[in-house]
Amino acid sequence: MSKRNTMCAIDVGTTKVCTIVAEVNEGGLMRVAGVGLTPSTGLHKGLVVNINEAKESIRESVRKAEHASGYKVESAYVGVTGRHINARNNRGVVAIARNDRLVRTDDLKRVLQTAQNVRLSNDERLLHLIPRGYTVDGQEGVRNPVGMHGFRLDVETHVITTAVSSVQNLVKCIRSVGVDIDDLVFEPLASSEAVLTDDEKEAGIILADIGGGTTDISVFKDGSIWHSAIIPVAGYQLTRDIAIGLGLPFEVAEEMKRKYGSVMPVYEGKVDTNESIAQNGHSISYQDLCDIVRARVEELIRLIMLELPRNETASLVPAGLVLTGGTSNLSGIDVLGRDITQLPVRIGTPVDIYGISEVLHNPAYATSVGLLLWGMKPNNTSTWKRGMLGGGLRGFMSRIRRLFG
Repeated sequence: MSKRNTMCAIDVGTTKVCTIVAEVNEGGLMRVAGVGLTPSTGLHKGLVVNINEAKESIRESVRKAEHASGYKVESAYVGVTGRHINARNNRGVVAIARNDRLVRTDDLKRVLQTAQNVRLSNDERLLHLIPRGYTVDGQEGVRNPVGMHGFRLDVETHVITTAVSSVQNLVKCIRSVGVDIDDLVFEPLASSEAVLTDDEKEAGIILADIGGGTTDISVFKDGSIWHSAIIPVAGYQLTRDIAIGLGLPFEVAEEMKRKYGSVMPVYEGKVDTNESIAQNGHSISYQDLCDIVRARVEELIRLIMLELPRNETASLVPAGLVLTGGTSNLSGIDVLGRDITQLPVRIGTPVDIYGISEVLHNPAYATSVGLLLWGMKPNNTSTWKRGMLGGGLRGFMSRIRRLFG
């Protein structure tokens, strides 16, 4: 794969593996050249639980993308999620000791290095260090302090860490099929590139990516990430509850959820909700199905909102809530979200995708598309990596390459 005009993303999820190969022209326009979709095996809640099964799922997804695009996948941007991810905000402070008191690029490096000095466990490593804003001599809200005069430079950062053993298992699976890693990206950050606007991030908004195994949450404010978290409840748990509650095989419950599941059947004009529905020889009450779906989705939305201070919700996220990920395809989920949160709620779907991309116009592929968009933005790689010298992603990735090289 030519690194000059093509790029690739691999989203290894609990229910599916999606590999996308895209061409990028000289003007920076991305065109999808090939997509490889396969059911995911060997993963649970974002974690590899069977390396051989996970490896084969990834291999088949990559093979399909290569066949569709005509390119060989040599490296890719890879998303990571799971309960092993932790996030916190941290500050860094340095003095500007030069006589001219002029803030320079080296000072940004120094202050970011101080901000990454957080207490980590033996198995924990830095994944992202994201500068949220700078303060120069008490003047807050500075986006770029280079060139300003001052005696003291502060930075507020969002620090995202990961358990190195969990990431090593994922990296091992991908590298074993002959694919190198361009960057590891926290999945809600990637999804935000595909479904959120700059205005929404500036005003304040919640993004909830409801996947198969986890719900990934990111809160954006003043143009940058303010908070992030992982909830181990998502589509898999919803399907399991349907299977147990209605006495169905898991596969049948999943199919009925996708085909008939709704959280607001009355809102959709379905007057007779007591009718029966059938799938693969199994018959259940439509009302019973919708009751379970609504109860679990309502619980999940309330868990999402608990990530915010209760008395600051309206002022913190006036742009509301964006739901994305495969489970957000449930009929009526945005209406229920508005009823519960009393905030604007919409479904986040990737847009402005060109090429062989019809399948990607779906919330289920927000992370997959977002990984490509992440790779196309220089500030999302070079700026953050420069801020993580000496113990962040650059050193982390080099150690992983030595381990599996």
